[in-house]
Amino acid sequence: MILLLQIISGCLLLQLLFALWNTTRLPKLGVVERVVHSISDSPLIQEGVPRLSVLIPARDEVDNIAACLASVLACRSVGWDFEVLVLDDRSSDGTGELAAATGDHRVKVLAGRELPEGWLGKSNACDQLAEAARGTWLLFLDADIRLRPEALEAAMLTANAQGDGLVTGFPGQVTRTWLEKLIVPLMNFTIICHLPIPLVRGVRDPRFVAAHGGFMLIQRDSYSRSGGHAYIRTELVDDMALARAVKISGDPVTLANVVDYTEMRMYHNATEVWNGYRKNIYAGLGRRPLLLLGLLIVYTLMYVLPIVILTLACLTNQGTLALWALLAALLGMAIKRTSDASAKQAVWLCLLVSVSMLCLSAIAISSWRGAQSGQGYEWKGRWYR
Repeated sequence: MILLLQIISGCLLLQLLFALWNTTRLPKLGVVERVVHSISDSPLIQEGVPRLSVLIPARDEVDNIAACLASVLACRSVGWDFEVLVLDDRSSDGTGELAAATGDHRVKVLAGRELPEGWLGKSNACDQLAEAARGTWLLFLDADIRLRPEALEAAMLTANAQGDGLVTGFPGQVTRTWLEKLIVPLMNFTIICHLPIPLVRGVRDPRFVAAHGGFMLIQRDSYSRSGGHAYIRTELVDDMALARAVKISGDPVTLANVVDYTEMRMYHNATEVWNGYRKNIYAGLGRRPLLLLGLLIVYTLMYVLPIVILTLACLTNQGTLALWALLAALLGMAIKRTSDASAKQAVWLCLLVSVSMLCLSAIAISSWRGAQSGQGYEWKGRWYR
């Protein structure tokens, strides 16, 4: 058992070193390495055409849409213009009416068309938004995101430096209930621990990509070359699918640190967390059961087993075994803390990494069962398979 813990500790140490290095490779939104045109002086701007279209698909978002729009409209845009389009995706709670009540001339509310056969809901909404947008750059936002006043200027500075392609990032996550705190920060954990950040921009291989649908900034021509949401209309994890399509088309993808400019609360209770992650986990792994099984085994060995052994060793007075188990447990917590620090999550969350992994495993198994049984997944009144 001590040998197993030594091997686990070695693996965890390597993982920690990788995570520490990887966090330093994540570029910050608005920080560019070379001098670029100012946003208003960009040669891509045409007279009478907004530089940016902010596109918000919204289905039953009456609790979010007003605050989302207020944060967008409060953003600075000195010397350049932007428009805001909201697609009311056949809401039943007055989302569209509330969005229209802003009274700001930059906001236009579109009535969503009925979901066509062969399309998934969000891709259908985003396709309609892109069709109506006039901007050179298209920023797809989720209705639960909140922008800080400097967000759009920082985004456009990065976009202007890049020239075309896609800029995306994981917004700062607000978590309040227990399952939110245990599960939601693991989005950032998977990126920091498993995806070499420089390869997202540095290579054209679409396997090296990450994206968050809450913040997707894409140049209009790149959107067309990738096929847009029409090309990925059947993909359950649409943000990753669009990012891969952009890479395949030959345009750059940048994964940026956007937590200084954005925040969102994706879920509001344990049921929403469970259903949201259940819908996406298995599909996000390409519906590959062996990959899912391998990840669950690795996460259990590295982050759960040391705590179990530590507990048993303390109860049976096995000092040496307890010390090795403690070392492995502390390394696991250090890895989680490295990830949480980059996402500005609470320090104490790293102490519960083993609980997070157990909860994640339960949701992942449920996600696999939903696909294997053909039952599918329910989300916002629609069923996905």
